[in-house]
Amino acid sequence: MDYAETSSNGDMQWCFSQVKGTLEDDVTEADIISCVEFNHDGDLLATGDKGGRVVIFQGDPNSKNSIPRRGEYNVYSTFQSHEPEFDYLKSLEIEEKINKIRWLKRKNPAHFLLSTNDKTIKLWKVSERDKKVEGYNTKEENGAIRDPACITSLRVPTIKPMELMVEASPRRIFANAHTYHINSISVNSDQETYLSADDLRINLWHLEITDQSFNIVDIKPTNMEELTEVITAAEFHPAECNVLVYSSSKGTIRLCDMRSAALCDQHSKLFEEPEDPTNRSFFSEIISSISDVKLSNSGRYMISRDYLSVKVWDLQMETKPIECYPVHEYLRSKLCSLYENDCIFDKFECCWSGNDSAIMTGSYNNFFRVFDRTTKRDLTLEAARDIAKPKTLLKPRKVCTGGKRKKDEISVDCLDFNKKILHTAWHPSENVVAVAATNNLFLFQDKL
Repeated sequence: MDYAETSSNGDMQWCFSQVKGTLEDDVTEADIISCVEFNHDGDLLATGDKGGRVVIFQGDPNSKNSIPRRGEYNVYSTFQSHEPEFDYLKSLEIEEKINKIRWLKRKNPAHFLLSTNDKTIKLWKVSERDKKVEGYNTKEENGAIRDPACITSLRVPTIKPMELMVEASPRRIFANAHTYHINSISVNSDQETYLSADDLRINLWHLEITDQSFNIVDIKPTNMEELTEVITAAEFHPAECNVLVYSSSKGTIRLCDMRSAALCDQHSKLFEEPEDPTNRSFFSEIISSISDVKLSNSGRYMISRDYLSVKVWDLQMETKPIECYPVHEYLRSKLCSLYENDCIFDKFECCWSGNDSAIMTGSYNNFFRVFDRTTKRDLTLEAARDIAKPKTLLKPRKVCTGGKRKKDEISVDCLDFNKKILHTAWHPSENVVAVAATNNLFLFQDKL
């Protein structure tokens, strides 16, 4: 896979492909997209929203075969995954919002995915039906049972074609294993087990067993007043089924090997960058909290996202990251107001390109950032409705921090902090990216 085409001056070039979602200004809370995930071959793309719905898009066969290729997707299936619940013991409302979706590798014509809200994980089967059986002996076509006295001859049922139906059915419900809110689920490379993580614990599940899970990490102190950190994200290694990593609000990442002990409280490796004393401030601890960690497709590296940067780590080197990319350094002077409006606690995700040569993550003002690890170039792009014409080239955006503003720059004081790109996904084998901007899903592709 080639990385996005570069123009004569060496810049990466991306163009608009599609946008899904309504245009209305009065967006309901339920429509806000809360996760985005491609499946393993990139043919399907799932989004979850705050209303508990999962929408699956399928790659348009015509756009894949067209020259030049277009990365376009059509709605394939929509279903209600989670409903709002009430915990009577704790007098707590449990939101229906989908926190994470993870696809399982495909083993048969059906697709399987895991989705979770704060408390309950569900395994969904998504399957197609384009044939129906007609001519039953004991029941009518409408399903009514026939009077046995009327049955005088035997019929051989026949299979007839019908309009394609996509059905989503819940196959397993994994509940009651988390006291705190689930922030991560990750399917193991063995495709038989998966982990789920909340603020203080990580549980290991078998996909066939819903009534028990094994607690493999527990950082809950005996006295909760001594609590100094929480788990923010967790993920299995893409190839080694015994290795997992989890990040914390203290800016550390721990790598655990399940072969060494059943309880992985003792980590095998600890990845932590010592803090630069010159940058020390009241906000240092808050902005060093890691909001997302993702292992590379090759399994050699991982990326971690904190409030202001994305860091690339080599799993063989714990002392410091091998690359660090500032996402929006111009916000360092604005931390005080970002703290007051709670934006400083926003949890941005990050993702790898299919060949691990590039990284993508979101920012404010509907900006998202792409970093090319080979050329060390970076790009700020905007997910905006006003470019919504296919093949429109995206203009790189620049933010100026003071003094005179150039024609195509935007002042840091004009950024809209209500428009934030928290969730992004990269197609596993092509340069097609999905970006969730509030209730809209944007698809961009490289300029071919």
